Amino acid sequence: MIKKWVIPDIHGCVRTLATLIENQIKPNKNDHLIFLGDYIDRGPDSKGVIDYIMNLEDNEYNVTPLLGNHEDYCIRTFDEDRKNKGFLGIRSKTKMQREWEMHGGGKTLESFNVDYPKDIPGKYIDWMRNLPYFVEVDDFIIVHAGLNFKIDDPFSDKRSMIWIRDFKVDPEKISNKKVIHGHVPVNLEFIDMSLKNPDYNFIDLDNGIYFNDRAGYGNLLALDLGSMEYLTQSLMDDVDFSKTR
Repeated sequence: MIKKWVIPDIHGCVRTLATLIENQIKPNKNDHLIFLGDYIDRGPDSKGVIDYIMNLEDNEYNVTPLLGNHEDYCIRTFDEDRKNKGFLGIRSKTKMQREWEMHGGGKTLESFNVDYPKDIPGKYIDWMRNLPYFVEVDDFIIVHAGLNFKIDDPFSDKRSMIWIRDFKVDPEKISNKKVIHGHVPVNLEFIDMSLKNPDYNFIDLDNGIYFNDRAGYGNLLALDLGSMEYLTQSLMDDVDFSKTR
């Protein structure tokens, strides 16, 4: 039986991701793995997470990685850094790089063993640039952050798909489908409630892997769209997130 899985924000935790997929999901090549974005920043191995997903793609697994706001931050910081000519031959960090590093981008640079975003290998930037903003699967609209229902066509506002933090679903604008997203960390109790209550027209799957010091948070989840049950993988990576928030 083909299974469809949705996996939220990973944030550089490649060991946790690998454990979830290889020890719990155990997908075959017909199963569909949908990733909600935010592969990078905060955690110890952002490059490793992208490499892992790229390897799934190269080995012809059925994967759909979506764009997250942290990838968007990285791309824009890369582009800004390439325009930065420095002063008298001396390079300095752009304002955007300093902002990105405040949100965990420094850990991404470390994982690539570079000091400046422009030195991240182009294949990784190209991969991020080509990520879709959303995907429709069965009765679901799957997106990183959410949709802007204040406008006639929520799908026309791409920035909201990766950055919005609060929205009220208008079912008629999305053919009465349910929204599945990440981006905003919520505890397991809220996730359980949204899955079990048919009146909820959205499901937030982000359990805040970098909130591993808070009760009810700190896991990487995988939702089975067939059974609407989820797997929980606790943090396996060696990282002190208090230094990267």
